[in-house]
Amino acid sequence: MKALKNGVAAYAAELAMAAGAALVSLGAGMIYLPAGVIAAGAFLLAGAVLSCLGGGRA
Repeated sequence: MKALKNGVAAYAAELAMAAGAALVSLGAGMIYLPAGVIAAGAFLLAGAVLSCLGGGRA
């Protein structure tokens, strides 16, 4: 259980970003489905870029 807690704490910012992107995409999709798909794709691209630029913990 402690390992799970440490894992969630280590990736809290990434989890919050993914949850926020999912909620925004869902909201846009509820208004107009193609907009939700486009928003999801844009968030996936932005997340990939941020992941590449952020480096990693070594």
